[in-house]
Amino acid sequence: MKILIVEDEVGIANFLKQGLEEEGYEVLIAHDGKTGYELALSQKLNLILLDWMLPQMTGIDVCQSIRKTDLKTPIIFLTAKDTVQETIEGLKAGANDYIKKPFSFDELLERIKIHFRNENTDTILTLGNIKINISKHQVTVESQEIIFTQREYELLVYLIKNKGKVCTRNQIIEDVWDIHFEYDTGVIDVFMNAIRKKLNLNKDQELIKTIRGVGYIAND
Repeated sequence: MKILIVEDEVGIANFLKQGLEEEGYEVLIAHDGKTGYELALSQKLNLILLDWMLPQMTGIDVCQSIRKTDLKTPIIFLTAKDTVQETIEGLKAGANDYIKKPFSFDELLERIKIHFRNENTDTILTLGNIKINISKHQVTVESQEIIFTQREYELLVYLIKNKGKVCTRNQIIEDVWDIHFEYDTGVIDVFMNAIRKKLNLNKDQELIKTIRGVGYIAND
């Protein structure tokens, strides 16, 4: 497993590199945003640890630029930026997780393991004629590939993994958005509308059905 650390503080970067290599990971380091972005595109990475305040390109700019290329590599922000609004901004930029400095290395290690565990489960998911190849981050309907944004993809995968269960909006905002505080769950409906449009589904079709006032359920 190859991890890229994008961190301008040399001491922190070297500490993380040593700890992760002791755990058996291959580690690359970039000390500025531009180099980090270039490595993200040129290397086959399994995870990116990204600081926010970086020279040349901020972490937000790096994250957004990576997602614009449709690269699905998991990104974890490691940053001293710790307000609720800053956390939301990081997640909206396309990050998968957000850890505030100072942090416990043991906690970081467990977060990394969770992302790798999620990456390696259920290679193929199906819902009716919808097929998701998890390892390729590819969604197809009757062999035709459908392109989704990162968040649309994560939401669709979540619903299919919980097929047959009602997923409440609060569960989705916590499990997919990783937001554990009061937040406007109406944003989920915006993403669901986009998913349905791309899959040519309507609200009453059983594949992904709206449970009014509660959430959604996926069923074959």
